[in-house]
Amino acid sequence: MRILFVGSVQFSKNALDKLIDLREDIIGIVCKESSKFNSDFYDLGPIANTNNIPYFYTKNINTTETENWIKEKSPDVIYCFGWSQIIKPNILKIPRLGIIGFHPAEVPKNKGRHPIIWALFLGLTQTATTFFFMNEGTDTGDILSQKKIKILSTDNAATLYKKITETALLQIEEFSEQLKRNNFTRRPQKLDEGNYWRKRGNDDGKIDWRMNSVAIYNLVRSLTKPYIGAHINFLDKQYKIWKVKIIEQDKYLSNLEPGKILNIDFKNKTFQVKTYDGVIEVLEHDIDNIDKIGEYI
Repeated sequence: MRILFVGSVQFSKNALDKLIDLREDIIGIVCKESSKFNSDFYDLGPIANTNNIPYFYTKNINTTETENWIKEKSPDVIYCFGWSQIIKPNILKIPRLGIIGFHPAEVPKNKGRHPIIWALFLGLTQTATTFFFMNEGTDTGDILSQKKIKILSTDNAATLYKKITETALLQIEEFSEQLKRNNFTRRPQKLDEGNYWRKRGNDDGKIDWRMNSVAIYNLVRSLTKPYIGAHINFLDKQYKIWKVKIIEQDKYLSNLEPGKILNIDFKNKTFQVKTYDGVIEVLEHDIDNIDKIGEYI
């Protein structure tokens, strides 16, 4: 089975490594040389060079040049794992078996943007890894493989990304064999049961101490590395917050306003802040001027 691979993020790299280890017939790679769009961007060109696989750098998969390059490779199937563009019909129809896409959510629920971030921020306890046959919609094609994944309260963006990757790599091995043997199944999505998550903006990453402690905790863990980090605005400057924990609040603190610094550990560079309903301890951050208990942040 002649596989053409498309990708531009860390998960793309992991999936490509898996296919190479499985000795699958990868006849070409479409990738990006650079990207400011994805915080987990990965250039697949060096992997292609090391393994003598032809590759094509593009910023837009729908250009005529990219389309012609793909056609010349005559793929049986295209694996598109980690590419943030809608693929147009003239490319969708090139491979005999279709284009397999990937979305780390339990579609038809939670289609759309930033699925790992939204799942953590909303406090979901379950997500999924879904591979599907791409069509002209966004994450709407027939499902090829889907596995559910539990989300723990201790998970963050990095640990959930790892869980998703480990599960997805096993799925890739399984359905690649099914595609080669022509014994795969296609499960149409019930699109009327689903929803779409919107694109997040800069304001979505801002910590407001008037939020409750659980919301702040979820926001920080959803945006920690490999993503851009939650942030606060303090003294006309933006600072990143990478890790926090919820502190049990003493009753006498209930009359204090949100945003007040209650304690500072100068040795460990941590500090505690009053939230709407409790206290958050900031454990990892890039703030260099927190030096006064009682000030407001």
